[in-house]
Amino acid sequence: MRHPRSLRLFRAITNPRALARLASFAAMALAACKAKPTHQQPSTATRIEHVTTSLRPPVRVAGRAPVRWTLGERMAHYHVPGVSIALIDSGRVAWARGFGVRQAGTTDSVNDSTIFQAASISKPIAVSGMLRLVEQGKLSLDEDVNHYLRSWKLPENRFTAHDKVTLRRIVSHSAGLTVHGFPGYAAGEKIPTLPQVLDGKKPANTPAVRVDTFPGARYNYSGGGLTIMQLLLIDVTGKPFPTLMRELVLAPAGMTHSTYEQPLPEDRVPAAARAHDGSGVMLPGRWHTYPEMAAAGLWTTPTDLARWALEIAAERSGRSARLLSQPMVTQMLTVQKAPLGLGVFLGGTGRSFHFEHGGDNDGFHAEVMMYPETRQGVAIMTNGDGGAALIPEILGALADEYHWPEPMVENVTAVPLDSSSAAALVGDYTITTGNIDLVIRSDGSRLTFEIPKYVAAQELIPESPSRFVASNLGWHIQATRGMGERDSLTVVIDSTDTISAIRRSRRPGTH
Repeated sequence: MRHPRSLRLFRAITNPRALARLASFAAMALAACKAKPTHQQPSTATRIEHVTTSLRPPVRVAGRAPVRWTLGERMAHYHVPGVSIALIDSGRVAWARGFGVRQAGTTDSVNDSTIFQAASISKPIAVSGMLRLVEQGKLSLDEDVNHYLRSWKLPENRFTAHDKVTLRRIVSHSAGLTVHGFPGYAAGEKIPTLPQVLDGKKPANTPAVRVDTFPGARYNYSGGGLTIMQLLLIDVTGKPFPTLMRELVLAPAGMTHSTYEQPLPEDRVPAAARAHDGSGVMLPGRWHTYPEMAAAGLWTTPTDLARWALEIAAERSGRSARLLSQPMVTQMLTVQKAPLGLGVFLGGTGRSFHFEHGGDNDGFHAEVMMYPETRQGVAIMTNGDGGAALIPEILGALADEYHWPEPMVENVTAVPLDSSSAAALVGDYTITTGNIDLVIRSDGSRLTFEIPKYVAAQELIPESPSRFVASNLGWHIQATRGMGERDSLTVVIDSTDTISAIRRSRRPGTH
């Protein structure tokens, strides 16, 4: 699942004396404007060209020349057939463009009407609908969810004896629920009902959703929790979930190309991007189906996501109330259990405050972020598994072109690494959650890091003999020496996501 990507925006001119000086110079500035031609902003086409020719890695190594790529080069590198971007500037969608193709090997171009699976960005949109029902008095954020559930009940256990699972806790990922995410169902596979998903019964392909720690105790991302919310909304309203979301969120927010329908109706198929794996090969059956609609089932465009983000920002300032009231949006955008508000990740303070969510389904990766104080933001959607690494590179170019106060690039100073320290790290590892391979190799002059099928090989930049940064992702890797083959790695993806890996075997020498 995607994580918050921290950006900080322009520093405000808040010093009263500075503001007074600006006011006193206003007349002179106006006269100067009349006397001289005003500075012309670059055209939209020029700015798009700047962005698409200046992608950069999220890590800048001191002493090395800056790295720049074109969007086309990086799409080819990551085997991502199509990308769609909607850029928010000055409180509006400044531009929306598609790049590449909907399906590899065709000439079917991506445009701003092409729909993609939003994956986990489905969550904050669905939460917006749930909060509308709270405002209508049909739900309470702090009532035991079993009070509302009719067609299925969350089993009680020792963890729920004193603290209950509530909607507030579910949407702030602090309800103590299991099942991080969902792989979806390939074409031809039987689709389970929601109770089957929640109980982990066939044909469901994920474990049962259960409470495994005290509700309210800690942050633990759970797509399973949002699936409980989905069933709860259906039970309370008696309406199919796609219909309910269209009425509550999609239509009022102007998300005209969006739907939660799963599987995707045939009349929508021509507008849909196909999902591709990390090698750029289309998934069998074009994409997976997600009955877990609230957690992963939204089909949409970046422009529609931008419209939702703009609406939430407008409601925060009291300029609109098409979805939610200002007090409710204030709750939504207030930390409940760090780093979560109600359905969204939060970061920054003052003018750098932002809300955000990423999405990662098989073959689709996406990001939406919004800075309400500066009225800037972006939505990016891709149709290849390499999109997870491509999106941060696009964001770095956007941050530079639109003068965000600091680029989304981390400055790193590499230290020399002796051959024995490098050799000690080389080997095959297993990620403890998911039994996934992780490989570290040496090519003689540098170490490389790879998670086959998921993360392409890239340089490990040493910050110390035991701490490294992955050059194209910005992930931090801490190596811990253990006994024999039990050496381990801790991979810090960001402030909310950490994975651990245990050495399986050594790989002496170079590869």
